[in-house]
Amino acid sequence: MRLLIFLLKCVVGLFAAVGFLVAALILVASLFISEGELPSWAGGLEELPQESVLLLDLAEEVIETPPDNPLARASLGNAVVMREAVAALERAASDPRVKGLVARLGRGDPGIAQVQELRDAVRRFRETGKPALAFAETFGEAGNGTLHYYLASAFEGIWLQPSGDLDLTGISVQSPFLREALDDIGVLPRLDQREDFKGAMNTFTDRSLPEPQRQNLQKLVDSWLAQIAGGVAEARSLDAEAVQVMINRAPYRAVDAKELGLVDRLGYWDEISEQALDADGGGASFVSLADYARLTSEVDESAPAVALIHGLGPVVLDGSRNDPVFDELAMGSDTVAEAFAIAIDDEDIKAIVFRVDSPGGSYVASDTIWREVARAQELGLPVIVTMGDVAASGGYFVSAPAEKIVAQPGSLTGSIGVVSGKFVLNGLWDELGIAWDGVRAGRNAEIWSVNRDFTPAQWVMLQKSLDAIYDDFLGKVAEGRGLSPEAARAAAQGQVWTGRDAMELGLVDALGGYSEAFDLARKAAGLDEGQPLRIRVLPEEKDPVRAFFEDSFGVSGAGETGLLASFARNLARLTRALAPLLDTYDKLTADPRSHRLAAPELIAPGSR
Repeated sequence: MRLLIFLLKCVVGLFAAVGFLVAALILVASLFISEGELPSWAGGLEELPQESVLLLDLAEEVIETPPDNPLARASLGNAVVMREAVAALERAASDPRVKGLVARLGRGDPGIAQVQELRDAVRRFRETGKPALAFAETFGEAGNGTLHYYLASAFEGIWLQPSGDLDLTGISVQSPFLREALDDIGVLPRLDQREDFKGAMNTFTDRSLPEPQRQNLQKLVDSWLAQIAGGVAEARSLDAEAVQVMINRAPYRAVDAKELGLVDRLGYWDEISEQALDADGGGASFVSLADYARLTSEVDESAPAVALIHGLGPVVLDGSRNDPVFDELAMGSDTVAEAFAIAIDDEDIKAIVFRVDSPGGSYVASDTIWREVARAQELGLPVIVTMGDVAASGGYFVSAPAEKIVAQPGSLTGSIGVVSGKFVLNGLWDELGIAWDGVRAGRNAEIWSVNRDFTPAQWVMLQKSLDAIYDDFLGKVAEGRGLSPEAARAAAQGQVWTGRDAMELGLVDALGGYSEAFDLARKAAGLDEGQPLRIRVLPEEKDPVRAFFEDSFGVSGAGETGLLASFARNLARLTRALAPLLDTYDKLTADPRSHRLAAPELIAPGSR
């Protein structure tokens, strides 16, 4: 396997050489951006037309926060930031220049919580009476048909291309089980968990889904589907049970979807475009929601300040990473803790909104962030958590001490439990004819070595560690949420919940997204309802040029040594980006002590 890794890195090195040549062009772009200018070829509107129809294209992606690296930003095209999309739709509702809204759906891979947040924003936009139409070539061929249609149902009219399909087929979650393959190659997973529902490592330890987890996940998908069916039924004036029957009989051809009342009109993009642009006398132009957000985002410097801190991706004992070019996203304890410290020390900041979208990760890193959230609360600076698609395990741990927790009905949360252990590779080395030998000082110096199994005494140590971490997690949840130890344990045991079900258990205070979180932040800070806020994203953005060199090349200075180091880092990062199969290898060989609080990895929600 190590030989395979070496060969992959060598092959990727060829691509890195080409990438190094592109770096000069990116540097030029960075210089333009750092001066606040865009070159003519970069695109983007400079001024908003007097008559506009907003265009939301899910193929362009909806992201939580833009990366610092300009190369990564360029790779995202015209992606819209979720918070900015919600705020832009709120502004557009009362903007006389905006005549309506059109969404192009069917492509892209949004999560259910993202879809629900956008649905809420679209419904608020429609309250002013402005038209809002949804169009898709097909619901299902290039994206999750169920979720895309769920979003489309929030619009007053749904168009579907005559050749398209409606794959409103429901929700499926799956996880691979590798135990038999690991046995075949001589890898022994020596892992344990607290408690029966904690499934983060069962992909390695079991041959199929354990029954407790099967029951828990069935509740999860049933809750998701009930939310989708209920939302579609309400929006389309249909009976919820009838929608469930339609889902069970899907997929449908376009003509059948129209006959069932799930689609309003069959047509092509040029036809809906003409109708949308001519609806108010003609003369309107399409404006992307991202461009509208950028051109209308004025900041009132006199307004009260609220900090916005993002905690995105697996929790790691390091700095945060957000680089879609190399598929790197992480909630770093160093970065998030620093952001909280800045907010706590700034007297102008009246509250903190903490956006969490994370499956968890390192227990120690989670605890570091937990401390800063708790410290802000102790010092009278309220923290409001708003959960994205996933805020589970370590992602819930960091949320527990907040003043209020807001989640979408479909947010995946909970997973209050812990896993730990290691993979023993003795059998693999024997198969490969590789022998390891050496010396040690200290009886337990090799406790985490993949070349030695745990001794009975070391296994007892692991059990004590799991108990201590689980007790700490339960205690902090009970204290932060005001729950009895019994109620906290009933909601824990590694179980995952939708936001709607978590609210019934006391793990979540309110359902919604950014709008609801900022409303709660106003209330907690003693501000007037609806008072304008000055949102300060912390930590503040880096200079694009510096960010490019730090994030893409791993150096903060120039010189031959820096260039060599940057080139080596670029090779390693390209290897990870172009060889996703190495993810399993990374899990097998990673430091086992850094993966304590992690939710199960599910391919979900899906409909195909």
